[in-house]
Amino acid sequence: MSLTQAPENTNKLEEHKLSKLLASVQSKIIGQHALIEHMLVCLLADGHVLIEGMPGLAKTRSAKAIADGIKGDFHRIQFTPDLLPSDLIGTEIYIHEKSNFIFRRGPLFNNILLADEINRAPAKVQSALLEAMEEKQVTVGHETYPLPELYMVIATQNPIEQEGTYALPEAQLDRFMMHLEVGYPTPQEELLISELDERRQQTAPSHNFPITTQEEVLKARNAVANVFISESLKKYVVSLTTATRTPEQYDDELAKWIQNGASPRATICMIRCAKALAWLRGDEYVLPEHIQSVALPILRHRIIPSFESEAMGVSRTQIIKKLLEVVAIP
Repeated sequence: MSLTQAPENTNKLEEHKLSKLLASVQSKIIGQHALIEHMLVCLLADGHVLIEGMPGLAKTRSAKAIADGIKGDFHRIQFTPDLLPSDLIGTEIYIHEKSNFIFRRGPLFNNILLADEINRAPAKVQSALLEAMEEKQVTVGHETYPLPELYMVIATQNPIEQEGTYALPEAQLDRFMMHLEVGYPTPQEELLISELDERRQQTAPSHNFPITTQEEVLKARNAVANVFISESLKKYVVSLTTATRTPEQYDDELAKWIQNGASPRATICMIRCAKALAWLRGDEYVLPEHIQSVALPILRHRIIPSFESEAMGVSRTQIIKKLLEVVAIP
């Protein structure tokens, strides 16, 4: 079957509420359309997002808008060097009247958790997120507490401030489905932002009614899982991942730039996110453009550049773009 030919017995996907949510959030937040789309893709693919960008680029606003749009519980926590694991997970409190301990849940038990400046907290706090992000549960003492079925961690970090920060360990980086980089808006977009801010100051803020529900998001995840992807495109995804481990088989320059490649988790994430992106855009099946769109944020934090590439000033983005050029599309 041709890659451009839909499988038999399929109908054009109808407009769904998640696409309306995407349009609504994008209309409220100017200049960050790709960021919002990828955040919704991760939500549909049941993953977590690491966002890197300068302050004031609507990272928090985007996360809050998505949480509002799905009737989700949202909590923002500022990561600092004195933060403790119990500040995230919660703690057991002794109740004198009952002569026993009860567990008071922490911010981790919300649907969407914004971990602001995650690299400012020490490794002990960052490791508290590992079990929550991978297994959707937390363990306190001898008890294990499940997290909400609809659960997503959105973490941010500043790309330039390194004083007083702690680099995220590779194990935790791999837990994030995507690593998104947020840039400055164009002059035209910044002008629209200023005009939108003026209108907000002149009129009372309107109540934003949720556009969808958590139950509908969970149903959408089932629909995403059924989106068709051909065997040849699955092999293309595997080729992209394995090329990061054996770059010398594809390009001599690429071999000099990559020290360590991506784990098999990257392959799983690419297939899931490509399906989610196809469904979100109203397509019936996965195309190569869907895979290439999600490959960059999925592989960015999973490859380790060589010393030579860092000395030459070659970024991870440049490495992955080169990878997409040398690996043939089926």
